[in-house]
Amino acid sequence: MKLALVYDRVNKWGGAERVLLALHDIWPEAPLFTAVYDKKRAAWADIFEVHPSFLQHIPLAKTHHELFPWLTPMAFESFDFSGYDVVLSVTSAEAKDVITKPGTVHICYCLTPTRYLWNARVEHESLGFNGAMLTLWSPILKKWDLVAAARPDYYLAISKRIAGRIEKYYHRTVEKVIYPPVDVEKFKINEKSKMKNEKYFLCVSRLVPYKRVDLVVKVFNKLGWKLKIAGTGSQEQELRRFANKNIEFLGGDLTDSELAAYYQECSAFVAGGEEDFGIVALEAQAAGKPVICPRNSGMAETVIEGKTGELFDDDLVGALHKFRKKRYDSDLCRKNAEEFSVIRFQKEMREEVLRLSNKL
Repeated sequence: MKLALVYDRVNKWGGAERVLLALHDIWPEAPLFTAVYDKKRAAWADIFEVHPSFLQHIPLAKTHHELFPWLTPMAFESFDFSGYDVVLSVTSAEAKDVITKPGTVHICYCLTPTRYLWNARVEHESLGFNGAMLTLWSPILKKWDLVAAARPDYYLAISKRIAGRIEKYYHRTVEKVIYPPVDVEKFKINEKSKMKNEKYFLCVSRLVPYKRVDLVVKVFNKLGWKLKIAGTGSQEQELRRFANKNIEFLGGDLTDSELAAYYQECSAFVAGGEEDFGIVALEAQAAGKPVICPRNSGMAETVIEGKTGELFDDDLVGALHKFRKKRYDSDLCRKNAEEFSVIRFQKEMREEVLRLSNKL
């Protein structure tokens, strides 16, 4: 089976990029097609045969794709996949715009319906002028996006939450939810830390408005409990000014080993916003730590309420007080995280791609 991978932009590192590396292990010969490729910012992609589009040669396109909303769909439409049996697009934006011929099966592993269109309010508020440009273009871009959403033969989703969005916005049926891979081996229980009386809570997040780190800061300002925040983003300086002395900012350049140590020593992981999935919540559980997060977040799908964490609707303060009155089993947290391992992801993805490629 000759397979090609398609991804929105190869110019950063994050959860979706971990997905691509896991897929590369399954299909090492599969090339990676993308709108733009920034080798300096995406060294992880060196192992791929990367095929960028014509956008690669347009100034600013590598770093400011939002300036070219009308060109990006055209960039993906320009690729020729006539020599492939399967195209697997991994996307939260335009990669699903690719056009395939009847002999090629297109499977979309959807991270979310195009984020800057359907979650426009929360996304655009952190983009300033560029966000205003996207807002201006949104009506026509939504029409184009709906046309593109009809192109994949099958949809897979990263969570039940995203499956619901796909059905709501795209009116497409999701074949299966396949949770993204978590490298649980990087985040292990520290047996010594299990015996300690941990003194702080931990929040790991991009510091942008829709992540609602401001809610977490507000609550910990009120409680006076110690909180450490790992991450960076457009809201960082505002949050630093607003935070009391019981809150420490760790920055956004922690190594995996440094982050693992913070997970191991914390009382619990805390999130304030809604996530599509939320790998960090499973990293915390892999380190034996419980999670406190919104009930309507994708993170909640990975938490066993009352056993590996607590869920809340509007009352984070109440959830924190509830947490302080209970004890949580580190080994159970770890065992739960192991259900979302890389091996599990690769097995499910391999089987589902094979099944769907033979279905048409």
